[in-house]
Amino acid sequence: MRYIENFQEGDRISEVYLCKSKSTALTKNGKEYGNVILSDKTGQIDAKIWDLNSGGIGDFDAMDYVAVTGQITSFNGALQFKIDRIRKADEREYVADDYVPASRFDKEDMYRELMGFVNSIQNPYISRLVKAFFVEDNDFIKKFKNIAAGKSVHHSFSGGLLEHSLSVTRMCAHMADNYAFLNRDILVACAMLHDVGKTRELMDFPKNDYTDEGNFLGHIVMGYEMVSGKISKIEGFPSILAAEIEHCILSHHRELEYGSPKKPAIAEAIALAFADDCDAKLETMREALSVKDTDDWQGYNRWLDSNIKRTMI
Repeated sequence: MRYIENFQEGDRISEVYLCKSKSTALTKNGKEYGNVILSDKTGQIDAKIWDLNSGGIGDFDAMDYVAVTGQITSFNGALQFKIDRIRKADEREYVADDYVPASRFDKEDMYRELMGFVNSIQNPYISRLVKAFFVEDNDFIKKFKNIAAGKSVHHSFSGGLLEHSLSVTRMCAHMADNYAFLNRDILVACAMLHDVGKTRELMDFPKNDYTDEGNFLGHIVMGYEMVSGKISKIEGFPSILAAEIEHCILSHHRELEYGSPKKPAIAEAIALAFADDCDAKLETMREALSVKDTDDWQGYNRWLDSNIKRTMI
């Protein structure tokens, strides 16, 4: 298997990849050409079919596994796949696991650590709430372990939501130890719960795209609905505690322009929002630096809004 992360300009490639998208466009001269995004578990690459009438261009659709032959070129500083031949691949020609990006960490190990935080909750109502998700809801647990945390920006791999949620929970537990006025049970529980809506916002791999519901509502609103729904089934759940937890879910992107319908109004919501943003940005930096094995400045990264560079050791 020739993985995309190892492509270099000038390489001649004949391999099977997943076609993430397919469209047509026109050149400046009015000639139709094909736009294709090819992917595997290490990344994706923009590909072009300049001659759609070539005998080597077979029928295929987006989300098909395709056998492609072509040349790796460079355009505007980015690698591009010039496709000479392409067809839908036979099932015997590929192994699906080669096309699903996965967390560097073992999912079951991460989930066991998360369960340690679940079992550390002292408040009986909050304990019942987190266990309703992470112990009792098998369909949710399966999705939570395998779904990504995002389509492309950070943790966009199988197990990404679990990895991100665990990392945010660790940070929030440390914050609670450092700032005695924080309510640890609320903060740690909301760290585990803050992105549960992504189990409804994103499709499973290999698609890893937004669901219709995800496009219409987004994970913050859906997460609020999911948490509120579980709370409603716990008899006697204090209304003010429910509102505080729901507020943390609704405000965890911190700013209205970042998608939160409310800005943080309690200390636990502030702590959660900063922990979430910190983990997302550091993972974005890690992923960006992993693309190029160099100590040089790597150029402007629009997600980090900065020209980035690896630390000299």
